[in-house]
Amino acid sequence: MRHCFRGVGLLALFIGLPFVGLMCDGALAASAEKGKIAFMKYGCWQCHGTQGQGSVVTSGGKVLAPDPLPWEGFSAFVRGTNRGMPPYSEKVLPNDDLADIHAYLLSIPKAKDVKSIPLLSQ
Repeated sequence: MRHCFRGVGLLALFIGLPFVGLMCDGALAASAEKGKIAFMKYGCWQCHGTQGQGSVVTSGGKVLAPDPLPWEGFSAFVRGTNRGMPPYSEKVLPNDDLADIHAYLLSIPKAKDVKSIPLLSQ
């Protein structure tokens, strides 16, 4: 599996390791860029919005970002959900693509506080 925990990459960045893109086991880390493409390709955006913000239009479009479930919970839910969202088996959504989607959701920044936007604080 290519998923990388967020803390491992940040730690490597802060201590200056030259292999920031590598996981502990040496496999390449998941890609947020590829995850955005997969998020669109597999239709996640149709219920969850293009940035995981959720949707009031779809009944099951829960908010996924900016703070997605931890990898283990996210993966387990996507693979075995019995709620409004159909489960996505590995045959339909490969593990690498699922890890990339999770990396994409992790990469989405939190919205700015409205008080920090000059036009809105007038």
